[in-house]
Amino acid sequence: MKRFLTVIIIIFALAGSAWLVWLKAFKHGSEAAQVVPEVAVHVGKITRTTLRTYVTAYGTVEPEPPGERPAASSLVSPLVPGIVTAVKCTAGQHVEKGAILIQLDSRTADVAVEKALRTLEFAQKNAQRQQRLIQVDGTSQKLLLDAEQTLAAARKDLAAAQTQQALLRVEAPLAGTVTRLNVKPGETADLTTVLVELVDLNRLMVSAQVPSAELAQLKVGQPARVLAGKAAAPVSGQLNYISPQVDAKTGTAEVRVSLPGGSGLRPGQFVTLRIISEEHVDCLAVPVESVVRDSEGNTVIALVQDDKAVQKPVQAGLRDGGLVEVQAEGLQAGMPVVTDGAYGLPRETKIRRLSK
Repeated sequence: MKRFLTVIIIIFALAGSAWLVWLKAFKHGSEAAQVVPEVAVHVGKITRTTLRTYVTAYGTVEPEPPGERPAASSLVSPLVPGIVTAVKCTAGQHVEKGAILIQLDSRTADVAVEKALRTLEFAQKNAQRQQRLIQVDGTSQKLLLDAEQTLAAARKDLAAAQTQQALLRVEAPLAGTVTRLNVKPGETADLTTVLVELVDLNRLMVSAQVPSAELAQLKVGQPARVLAGKAAAPVSGQLNYISPQVDAKTGTAEVRVSLPGGSGLRPGQFVTLRIISEEHVDCLAVPVESVVRDSEGNTVIALVQDDKAVQKPVQAGLRDGGLVEVQAEGLQAGMPVVTDGAYGLPRETKIRRLSK
């Protein structure tokens, strides 16, 4: 009987202990269910700015080709063969249109001009004499006519000799900079010899190849930025030519961007071309990390209200660098928005701000 009572007491004691343990666990679970978790996030702001999209290409700086204006470069060759007697320019020198660049041996031409001048002088005196004599019937009409014809022929001979003399002076066909000098005094030059390369550095452009899939975004007149290197400031230009033909081998078409005078760029320089294909001025934008998709696939941002992040459906627009355009009713510049940590947030979440 004592053993039976002892067993009964032990059973009740164990049951009581189990009940106490369960009750304690239940209370602890209820308290834990009431604790709202905090999510650590970084916070940024909605800004009002200008965003752009670009068509990027790589090309080289070249002189402006002929079109409405003459070409901006010239390979200067002599119009007659001869021996170089003087070089009147240096590489890097700016010259005006008509300046003498190269002088060819003109000794024979100089003699011819001098002879033609003397002949012209004699013919003029003879013609004047015949004109005086005809007034007093001291000569015949035939002799006067012969004198006038001789005078006209002397003038033509002088003009021909002076032209030949001028051809031996190689002049600049345009105002520009001597980029290359290919001859020295004493060398022989023929009609195929390029004596001087001349470029107008104020009339440069960038030629680049753009994939055919991106050509629909381009229109003549669109602004562009030309980047010559990381440390160099971008140069503004304008798209002025889009080739109507696509290269079947590369799938690209040529585009040209004109450069302003004094751009500091040089022919042959390799550059990056960014043509602004679309621009939205004074639009609202958020950091790219802020724009995410919710569980239903909608585009949302998480606005910060006090210590909570509340999802806001938005329509995303242009993306430029680290910013994305957003549109939605009620959005204003300066509103705080979750950046890092926005992905996967519930519709309304208690947050803790982290400082970067």
